[in-house]
Amino acid sequence: MLIVMRHGATEEQIKNVAEFIENKGFAAHVSNGELHTVIGAVGGKVIDPRDIELLDGVKEVIKISSSYKLCSRMFQPNDTVLEVNGIKFGGEHAGVIAGPCTIESMEQMEAVASKLSSYGVKILRGGAFKPRTSPYAFQGLGEEGLKIIRKVADKYSMAVTSEVMEISQIPLFEKYVDIFQVGARNMQNFNLLKELGHVQKPVMIKRGLSATIEEWLMSAEYVMSGGNREVILCERGIRTFERATRNTLDLCAIPVVKKLSHLPIIIDPSHGTGLRDKVAPMSKAAVAAGTDGLMIEVHDCPECALCDGAQSLYPEQFNELYKTLKLIAPIIGKEIR
Repeated sequence: MLIVMRHGATEEQIKNVAEFIENKGFAAHVSNGELHTVIGAVGGKVIDPRDIELLDGVKEVIKISSSYKLCSRMFQPNDTVLEVNGIKFGGEHAGVIAGPCTIESMEQMEAVASKLSSYGVKILRGGAFKPRTSPYAFQGLGEEGLKIIRKVADKYSMAVTSEVMEISQIPLFEKYVDIFQVGARNMQNFNLLKELGHVQKPVMIKRGLSATIEEWLMSAEYVMSGGNREVILCERGIRTFERATRNTLDLCAIPVVKKLSHLPIIIDPSHGTGLRDKVAPMSKAAVAAGTDGLMIEVHDCPECALCDGAQSLYPEQFNELYKTLKLIAPIIGKEIR
């Protein structure tokens, strides 16, 4: 349930309410809005809401029927805006993340990062540990890959995002990345999500291959309930009966998520389509639909890529798309960086 405090409620009153519900077995999550402070009560036992409404400073108690509470619009009416390396996701802002699917070598990352940096990209992506369907496919360079992407990113003053696959990798990733990425296959790895709730960096959660939006939001709830409010949702295409594209990119998820949740939602058109020539039109469509960001795969030599070359843009293609997106975004009141 949500406890809405009166406008002007004191810090002491907010503290007393939080302590009251914690003594009843709930976890108290405080969100300070422009007009009201809202306290989310998660877990606990059945309680008469009138007992809370009688406390000093309480305006009303709202029961929430949905399973997710902390990422709900009811808990926080205003959009969450996250900032990484000067790039904002959410609200009137849309950030761009770019880079290769996989970190292959220092030379490859240097070639890609130097181009992207010259275009104005501030966040570099690249996989060091790759969960692959086939055990014979390239699995990534591991820690060596993280060292490479961190070194290159530092050279060009860029932030880093890469996919973490298991709990034991979290301390390693904390040394190298600025955004933890949870891949589609790990969206419901609940033990991993719980642990990521304790990190002090943003967590990007990709939608599972066959996950509903509610299941996706529940994954975000796992991270947020651990104390980490910096969550980004990433729509990367879902599995349907269609075989013309690698996945079916669900752009309807943008308005649906925005109605249900305050969290920023970004789009991955590379995995969503699996085809280079489909990335640009779906990126433009995503911006028109109100996305809070894009994550696009870029490789200096896609035909030589060890992973997903067919869906990776050449740097020059990305630059032209990036320029176009900057023109489209203001039409719907967004700024792309």
